[in-house]
Amino acid sequence: MNRIITLTTDFGTRDGFVGAIKGVILSINPRALIVDITHDIEPQNIRHAAFVIAASAAYYPPKTIHVVVVDPGVGTTRQPIVANARGMFFVAPANGVLALVMPRDSNTQTFLLNESKYWLREISNTFHGRDIFAPVAAHISLGVPLTDLGELIDLKSEPDWFPKIGTHRNGEQVGQIIHVDRFGNLITNFSAETLDAAKSKPMIKIAGRQLRGLKQTYADGARGELIALINSFGLMEIAIRDGNAAQELQARVGTPVTIL
Repeated sequence: MNRIITLTTDFGTRDGFVGAIKGVILSINPRALIVDITHDIEPQNIRHAAFVIAASAAYYPPKTIHVVVVDPGVGTTRQPIVANARGMFFVAPANGVLALVMPRDSNTQTFLLNESKYWLREISNTFHGRDIFAPVAAHISLGVPLTDLGELIDLKSEPDWFPKIGTHRNGEQVGQIIHVDRFGNLITNFSAETLDAAKSKPMIKIAGRQLRGLKQTYADGARGELIALINSFGLMEIAIRDGNAAQELQARVGTPVTIL
């Protein structure tokens, strides 16, 4: 049972938290293939984790098990869940961290993890990643059915921050920045399909600046030029050629972006 289990957390690598999670998994299934997506999610930043797992998970084989632990509500009444979505399994707290990866269709199943026999014997109120999510993922990798792990629940509610696109009376579409990468590029929630870029050159407005049309590559812009393009995730990104758009525009996650 050498199933792939990925880890996405805000734990970093200096304190041994990730090592403990891996130890739990390997104690239950020594043949598990553990892959670190990242442990550098900004601390307690659920939006950051939601974007990263949505951008990464699609490139893994079917039946991959993704463990996502960014859990500022650990130990509270927030629910631990496993979701069967897109042909893969996602083990995480029900705090919105899976909001971008779970399609809203009848093929998605979500189970409340309430069968404690698949957890560690002693449960810390501050480390469910080790004590609940890691052992559950390991048991899934051994073939334990989701129905044994807990009860099927209806989890359709979206977090308050869930990025939706609205439309103003003048026809402008209003979106927002959903992620800022390490280069300072501003990733929006406008997809290529939303923009229909092949038929028009959209007028894009952000932070008091505007630009028209999309570039194909970063190099298509002049040095220092503010540009927009469709990035490798199929989303519109605003960047500055050889610069940092986030710093220049003083933009961050949640900054509005409008398109006409």
